[in-house]
Amino acid sequence: MKLRITTLCENTAANMDLLAEVGLSILVETDEVNILFDSGQGIVASYNADALGIDLSKIDKIVLSHGHFDHTGGLREILRKMRKEVEIIAHPDIWAAKYIHYQGQQDRYVGIPFQQQELESLGAKFNLTTKSTRITDNIATTGEISMVTDFEEIDSILFVKDESGWLPDKLLDDQALIINTEPGLVVILGCAHRGIINTLYHAQQLTGIRPLYMVLGGAHLISASKERILSTITALKELNIQSLGASHCTGLPASMLIAQEFGDKFFFNNAGTSITV
Repeated sequence: MKLRITTLCENTAANMDLLAEVGLSILVETDEVNILFDSGQGIVASYNADALGIDLSKIDKIVLSHGHFDHTGGLREILRKMRKEVEIIAHPDIWAAKYIHYQGQQDRYVGIPFQQQELESLGAKFNLTTKSTRITDNIATTGEISMVTDFEEIDSILFVKDESGWLPDKLLDDQALIINTEPGLVVILGCAHRGIINTLYHAQQLTGIRPLYMVLGGAHLISASKERILSTITALKELNIQSLGASHCTGLPASMLIAQEFGDKFFFNNAGTSITV
């Protein structure tokens, strides 16, 4: 299976011809299917696709890692460019009213910035499921991820709002994309709100495949304690990952520590980064 992974949107850009924004969008191209994983926050994924000579109309499916605006805000522009119907695979909770909620401070809405009906009018066909979705024989979503480590946790400032008031957001919609390749699993993360190690353990259990070849995307260590970062690094080394690309919410302090431990196995996965497996 030929596989090319191109990051269309990320907090930083690989060259001067591209834009950057706080968000993530990654294009996965294979012989069988082209998948867009997340859409970034605004116009950047669409703009960078044009700059890189990528035809968005060739996308067959869209997968959403979770419902935060910096992963879903580019959907309108991308659907307009695609000009066709497309299946969007996501968890039902992407439509929850997601907020950052500080006690005594003004709340900030951080969910999808669109109504479902608007996106459907532009061609979106939502496949909302809590389960893993098999896209091809070698590609699947994780579905809901179990939290089994004792050092990973969800940010306490993330809430959902419903009729009863504020509830902690368990981020059940957080999921990743798994690709089975000859050298091992490739796991693409959105934000890994439920923990990068939890996600990788889940991917191994779901597929029955142990070798992890490459992990890239957001690891949400930007606000993690040094103890959690070091525990994460220990677990990553035990998993014997051959290539590790940090993006988005991994954070520079965590990325620096991971880079020191992994050496030439580490890379910054910026907008414009393209990888062939």
